[in-house]
Amino acid sequence: MRLIVYLLLLSLSGCAVVTVADAAVSVGATAVKAGAAVVGTAVDVTAAVAKKAVGSDSDKN
Repeated sequence: MRLIVYLLLLSLSGCAVVTVADAAVSVGATAVKAGAAVVGTAVDVTAAVAKKAVGSDSDKN
């Protein structure tokens, strides 16, 4: 099985290897970006809930 994989890798051109690697990096970067957006949204929601629960000084006057 390993021999077949090695032969397939050797038969690929350098451009194909770079294209596959680039696609993998793009997918990884997209996943990280989406994760960061989710975390950012969660932080925003948590901050809004905390502000509402605690209330500000201007609301108490």
